[in-house]
Amino acid sequence: MHEGYAELPGRRLWCRDSGGGGPALVLLHARSGSSLFWEKQFPVFAGAGLRVVAYDRVGHGRSTLNPGGDAGTAADDLERLAVHLGLERFHLLGTAAGGIVATDYALSFSKRIRSLVIANSIVGVQDEDYVALGKRLRPAPQFDALPEHFRELGPQYRAADPQGEARWIELEHASRPKTPLGAKQGMRNRVTFSSLESIRAPVLLLTGDADLYTPPAVLDLFKTRIAHAQTLIVENCGHSAYWEQPEIFNRAVLEFLKKN
Repeated sequence: MHEGYAELPGRRLWCRDSGGGGPALVLLHARSGSSLFWEKQFPVFAGAGLRVVAYDRVGHGRSTLNPGGDAGTAADDLERLAVHLGLERFHLLGTAAGGIVATDYALSFSKRIRSLVIANSIVGVQDEDYVALGKRLRPAPQFDALPEHFRELGPQYRAADPQGEARWIELEHASRPKTPLGAKQGMRNRVTFSSLESIRAPVLLLTGDADLYTPPAVLDLFKTRIAHAQTLIVENCGHSAYWEQPEIFNRAVLEFLKKN
């Protein structure tokens, strides 16, 4: 496995790459995380013969902007990284905010996508009624004032696995950038329900039954718009299926990738 910086225009992205000649799978972490969070996926997916790539997006973990650099978009960063690593076509998996980036990338660089996994993500749809729904589900400022781990980990998991919860909190702290960005990265596209209809790659949509961001009813809104989408609801699970139910998550992802 190679681990180190990918030197890209205006930025340095911290990247882990298992190498190998198998199909490539790129992992996109949540807003609260970094590539560190894939410790329950990286060895499993690499062991299944995939070339697994995970990296810290700008504003997370070890990745940095050069002095005076423009934050740009996460989708453009991923495209530059794909070129840098020689990834012609690859599977793309994004969780939470990583799912927003994955959707934005798929809308802009569809020819590179073999398949798309969007996990526990609000997807970033900007339709007015959907934005209003999000405000009802996550009323501000009360929701934003809740501890990160409370919002991202389901009650079943927090009750059953205090050590796992503590490890998640440890990694969340380790994923915070030493030098926060002055501005968030933007989007290449204005994502709408209409634009989701243009996605032609096979898509796996999954969420937890106790996800405060993306409950199952929200997942259904996406499925009706994406032509080749299938869904999975993970039981006893909140907003971090990859962490709370890794065996179910990993098995579902690998079975989906084998078909595509």
